[in-house]
Amino acid sequence: MPASKTGVDRVCILLGLYNGAKDLPAQLQSFADQSHGLWDLIASDDGSTDEGPAILHAFAARRASAGHRVDLVSGPRQGFAANFLSLIARAPATVEWMALSDQDDVWLPDRLQRGISTLSALPRDRPALYCSATVITDERLENHRASARFVRPPGFRNALVQNIAAGNTILLNQAAARLARTEAARGSRPPSHDWWLYQLITGCGGTVIRDPEPTVLYRQHGDNLVGANDGWRARARRISMLLDGQFADWNDANIAALRLSQAHLTPQNRALLESFAALRVQPRATRLRNLARLGLYRQGRLGQAALWLAAVMGKL
Repeated sequence: MPASKTGVDRVCILLGLYNGAKDLPAQLQSFADQSHGLWDLIASDDGSTDEGPAILHAFAARRASAGHRVDLVSGPRQGFAANFLSLIARAPATVEWMALSDQDDVWLPDRLQRGISTLSALPRDRPALYCSATVITDERLENHRASARFVRPPGFRNALVQNIAAGNTILLNQAAARLARTEAARGSRPPSHDWWLYQLITGCGGTVIRDPEPTVLYRQHGDNLVGANDGWRARARRISMLLDGQFADWNDANIAALRLSQAHLTPQNRALLESFAALRVQPRATRLRNLARLGLYRQGRLGQAALWLAAVMGKL
């Protein structure tokens, strides 16, 4: 998309689209209802066979008079993570703020303003990522409940083994957006675009802030590719994924993606990445000793216990 008219705190919203016509209108309306009205939108359609693209075109026509540019582009058709990475890579080089959006959520009216206000207090030349809690709902946006709360702070030692940055709440400042845009163009293939961003920003010494106040209604239904991480059933499902070998597969892909971007990592975090990669194939006693030495952590006692069990079982 060519650079649109710029202005102070203008946001580029990136939306991944795939057969989302049913819930898309509510999400688009929540963009229009934002208290921060300086935004443009790029939606990447990953091969929809429903009315989603037509809904986007109609929205673009309606918002043009309000000064919002809305573009629809074709995705790579390689899954949701690749679709978002392609969006990040093709965002305008002059982007001031970059916000990620799913197709089926509803943003609360202050979603953009809270993120901008939070990150504006930080140095503009240092990469920073804002994310937040969410209000988890059912398919009808009813039965609200709070998303999980995380007590331990964000950091690279957490990011290596867990993602706490929900992609549907992420906002990047200009420095982070430029870094992400450059690195997404390298052809990285991480399993999750939001986890990759959490790792990249913390790994380069940037700042990640997770707001405990929700900014998004996070719709749950049968089509959710990841889903909310709240409640014992959801946590048990994720721990099962951790122990059945999928966690190790994710780590393989994450390590490969981070190595492509290692020039941006701090020396300490480059060493931490390689130490983590090495311990995964070490004998059990050495693996456990080095896991303790590195201080890697997941949020919550159950999550931390699962990390140690994965290490015992050789599933890191």
